[in-house]
This record gives sequence, C-alpha cells and structure tokens, in this order.
Amino acid sequence: MKLTKRAVEAVEPSSERDLWMIDDELPALTLRVKPSGVRTYVLRYRNANGVQRKYAIGRHGVVTAAEARRRAREHLAEIARGADPAETREEKRRALTVADLADRYLREHAATKKKPSSAAGDARNLRLHVVPRLGRRPVAEVTRAEVTRLHHDLRETPGNANRVLSLLSKAFNLAERWGLRPDGSNPCRNIDRYPERKRERYLTAAELARLGETLREIEAEGSEHPSTVAGVRLLIFTGCRRGEIEGLRRDEVDFERAGLRLADSKTGAKWLPLNAPALEVLASLTKKASDNPYVLTGRTKSEPFQGLGWAWRRIRQRAGLDDVRLHDLRHAFASVGVASGASLYVIGGLLGHRVPATTARYAHLADDPLRAASQAIGARIAAALDGKPAAPVIPLRDTK
Repeated sequence: MKLTKRAVEAVEPSSERDLWMIDDELPALTLRVKPSGVRTYVLRYRNANGVQRKYAIGRHGVVTAAEARRRAREHLAEIARGADPAETREEKRRALTVADLADRYLREHAATKKKPSSAAGDARNLRLHVVPRLGRRPVAEVTRAEVTRLHHDLRETPGNANRVLSLLSKAFNLAERWGLRPDGSNPCRNIDRYPERKRERYLTAAELARLGETLREIEAEGSEHPSTVAGVRLLIFTGCRRGEIEGLRRDEVDFERAGLRLADSKTGAKWLPLNAPALEVLASLTKKASDNPYVLTGRTKSEPFQGLGWAWRRIRQRAGLDDVRLHDLRHAFASVGVASGASLYVIGGLLGHRVPATTARYAHLADDPLRAASQAIGARIAAALDGKPAAPVIPLRDTK
C-alpha cells in the first residue's frame, strides 16, 4: 500500500502481534502498527556489511507519511555512502552523559584533589542543579546555550550560580582532557559571571562586649554544651575558619611554642601563633586527660563537637547579633588587627591567605591608625612652625 495519512489511520491493529505495512512507492519505508495502536514509520535497510537494520523515523501524528518518506530517502543516500543511522543512534545512546561525567568528576577529581567540604559542595550542586537539567545529555553535545540557560535560571542566587558555572567549566575541561570532547570546546567559555557583593560584617566594640556578656551568662547557666562557648571564643581569638576549630586535634596544639600546627586547612598545612586569651581557652579544654583526640569534644569519645552552627544561632539571637555569621568572627579578628596597626601582610599571614588580594578587603579598615599617625605628624609640624614644643595629641572620645 502507499503510505498516506488516510491509509495509515485505516489499518486495524492486531491483538496478537505487530503489523508491518510496506510503502509501495519506497519499499524500504515501512509502517509498524503495534497491538496498542501506536503507528511508527521505520526504515529497513542493509548496512555496508550486509546486516539487516531497522531505524525508527518517528511516530505517525508527530511525523507525516510524506515527511517520513523524505527522511527515508535522505537516510538511504547516507547509507549508500557507507553510513549506518541505526548504529549512529545506538552510539549516541551509549555515549557518556553529563550524569556520568559528574560521577567521574567526583570520583577522580574532587575526591582526590579537593578538600572534603569543597567536594561535598560540588556533589550538592551537581545533584541539585546540574544533573536534573543536563544529566541525560551526552557530554559531547552540551551547548553553550544550555549552560547559559542553567546559569540564568540560578540568577536569584548569583553566588551559587557562579559556583555552578565554575564547577561545570572544570568538569568540561576534564572532559576535554579525557577525550570526551574536542579541545577548546568547553561550553562554559565566554559566559559572564554575575557580579557578587562580598558580605563583610565587622563587630563593633559594643557588639563584642554584648557577645562576651552573653557567653559568660551561658557559661554560668550551663545552658549550652561546654564546647560551644569555647569554640566561639577560639574563633574570635584566632581568626581561624570554623572547620579548623571544629576539627582541631589535641596534638596540633603546641603550648611550648604557643601556636597551632594545623595538619590541614583550606590552604594546606600551616603554623598559627596564638595569643594569651586563645592559649587560656585551649588550656582549659586540654588540661583534663581525655580519650577524645579533638579539642572540642562531642557526645562520643572519638568524635569532634558538631553542633557549633546551631548553637551559634541561639547565641547570636540572645546577644542581639542576628545578622552575624560564625565566619564574621574571623572578620572581627582581622578588623581589630588592622585597626590596631597590623599590616595587611601580617593579617594575611595570621588568616592563612595565599593571595594578598584576599586580605585587601580589610584595607579600608586601616584608616584609623593612618588618621592617628597623620594627627601626630601634623601636631609636631604645627608646633615646629609656631616655635612651640610638640604637645601630645589627645583624641576626642566619641560621645556616641
């Protein structure tokens, strides 16, 4: 029969088996009618090796009979040149997908070359944002337009959108290195990142006083785990990252040299000198013998304390510091250091910054010591010009 819309729709399905109708105009084009009534145009041919193959062109209703006949002729022309459309389709189905790339990225790159916390963040972004959108796409076929749409859809959280884009860019760079995409074909190239405003929250002297009072009250009441108050104090006195204090081990505390010898941190192993208040807190935590290797002990004998984040939410609310994050205590340490006259180089060393630009965010805080120095210099010059002995400069107390 000649496959036309009327003829195709007139075929009654069999309840026992598939029916095959051959197009009398192009015999290689057939119609398969399933017992369910689904009608599909199928191209039947022999490839260059003489193997009989079938290639589904499309369902009737989505593809017309005339369109199916046109596509069949195009495929037959390709087959005459040695192509095998059915094999090509199977290869695409077997091709590595973005979900496969994500698994390999986590297994061969993140797990071996990144910090556990960073690897966990990558796994979360892949699971929540990348795999649901691109997981089934073959790695070799992902386009810049698809990545751009994904980045755009995350625009409400620009920081996370940029992290997802950076993650994808690294994954596709690895895909090129692993031979899964041509060199220079990374679809993340030339996609502009969203501008991010770094959040910098510094505690004033009055806020530090409120926090100190709150910590003393909590200690007296015993309303929080002992490791909570000690952990907050160590974050303030050392400027360490939360993970560095939560994972601090007893053997990393060197009381003789007054410092911490951190075996691992965000920037690798480092030595951190300690001030007297920090040493006092550490001494109170380590003076008792314990089977727990961690300074901040948890509920069991072998685990560190893990409730600092939740406890801090209660502490900051009680102290009236609702917008202060635990990481802002690190900013407080740095801001007090700069205001006390410490150089940005020194502050960067204490915080463990690899790149000076990271410490540069605190540059504007150096205004107070510069102003004081300028006042002293100006007073001496003015006294010299007036022929008077230099008088001490007494700063005015802020009435606020």
